[in-house]
Amino acid sequence: MSNKHKLIIPTSTEDEMIGHGIAADPDTYELTTPEFLQLKRVGRPPVENPKVQLTVRYDSDVVSAFKAGGPGWQTRMNDALREWLHGREKV
Repeated sequence: MSNKHKLIIPTSTEDEMIGHGIAADPDTYELTTPEFLQLKRVGRPPVENPKVQLTVRYDSDVVSAFKAGGPGWQTRMNDALREWLHGREKV
């Protein structure tokens, strides 16, 4: 880990000073336990057909061809696979 990304943990004295600074800030508001429990998760809403994460290996020329199209190459690869899937004869 480089020094640029080194995590520096405050000492207990520094942590206490930080706490006093937070408490002295008139714009700081600490939630009560009931308020905290009422919070709702923020993030993407659930989707009907979520993506599945997996690890696969493709030939480098195939990946290069999709990446050459710029951002969104994974979506384009997914669309190409879907097109192939829908173009197949039903067995």
